[in-house]
Amino acid sequence: MATRTPTTPTSLDVDGLLADPGVGIIVCCGSGGVGKTTTAAALGIRAAESGRKVVVLTIDPARRLAQSLGLTELDNTPRPVAGVDLGNGGSLDAMMLDMKRTFDEVVEAHATPDKAAQILENPFYQAVSSSFAGTQEYMAMEKLGQLRTQAERDGTWDLIVVDTPPSRSALDFLDAPKRLGSFLDGRFVRLLMAPAKAGGRAYLKVFSVGVDLAQRTLSRVLGGQMLQDVQTFVAALDTMFGGFRERADVTYALLKEDTTAFVVIASPDRDALREAAFFVDRLGQERMPLAGVVVNRLQSLGASALSASRAEDGLGQLTEAGDEDSLTAGLLSLHVDLASTAARQHGFVSRFAASHPHVRLSTVAASATDVHDLDGLREVGRLLAG
Repeated sequence: MATRTPTTPTSLDVDGLLADPGVGIIVCCGSGGVGKTTTAAALGIRAAESGRKVVVLTIDPARRLAQSLGLTELDNTPRPVAGVDLGNGGSLDAMMLDMKRTFDEVVEAHATPDKAAQILENPFYQAVSSSFAGTQEYMAMEKLGQLRTQAERDGTWDLIVVDTPPSRSALDFLDAPKRLGSFLDGRFVRLLMAPAKAGGRAYLKVFSVGVDLAQRTLSRVLGGQMLQDVQTFVAALDTMFGGFRERADVTYALLKEDTTAFVVIASPDRDALREAAFFVDRLGQERMPLAGVVVNRLQSLGASALSASRAEDGLGQLTEAGDEDSLTAGLLSLHVDLASTAARQHGFVSRFAASHPHVRLSTVAASATDVHDLDGLREVGRLLAG
């Protein structure tokens, strides 16, 4: 039986990606907790300092990272980042997604002023716009569309870097528009719309006893006022359902253009790389442009020539000599743990590369401290560029 030659992954040319004037959008995606926000910020700074006019859309960044970008509070407006070297003529703006405000903007854009006011003041809308499953992902796509429109209209930016929401699954970002559409078309929504569409006495003539029973059951479960708020909200939304779908379709089409580049982020563990593999495959199915994969926090070794087995042998000799409490023994024990972690992580990355031989890959070594300032982000950018 023929043996399989180990696959050497092709390196992701980050600087080439950032310098390409044909790339106008970079989407950093992946499951939660893998470093998407840090990667997006690092790419934004590196691109701006190389001459691009960049806006970074972040989603709920860590407090210190937000402060390093000058984002001390939630703000839905792009603002300049201070301290960036703009000697090459670039610029850098950053913003944090305000999900509620973005949802409000969608309502205002797709409904008449009276209808928009009715929706915005509705108690059920106020709850849904802040907590409905998939809302954050959908609004991230909506904000991306708004930024792209502004960039084309005013020439404000030539590169938009998007940090996708910290979802459990990376696929949530692509699935959010479809889920929202399913919600709007679902039986529950149609049932709630029934009284508003039929109206008064006509309702009793048109709808069956079964529907009437369902309405009364919902009234008992939700409460009379709550049910009325829900029905008012759904009836108002009915006039703008097409706007939701139209925007989702436009943004989804934007993600398929050659001017967009997806960078999938993962950490070097089995679950995160499996999630990255699912997302890479999904992008291929949807014919969306994948630039490559970044594996963050890969364990590196200061004494790479010392294998875990040799360190274990040395530790065993010290133990036999009764010197297991010495500083040397402690260092050897720590090295054994780190070397084992590094070997395991590199094994996961190698298996991912072998199963996706055409995917470009970049790795970032694990840092001893959190990234919390511009210099730290610049270092991440340097490591990303290899």
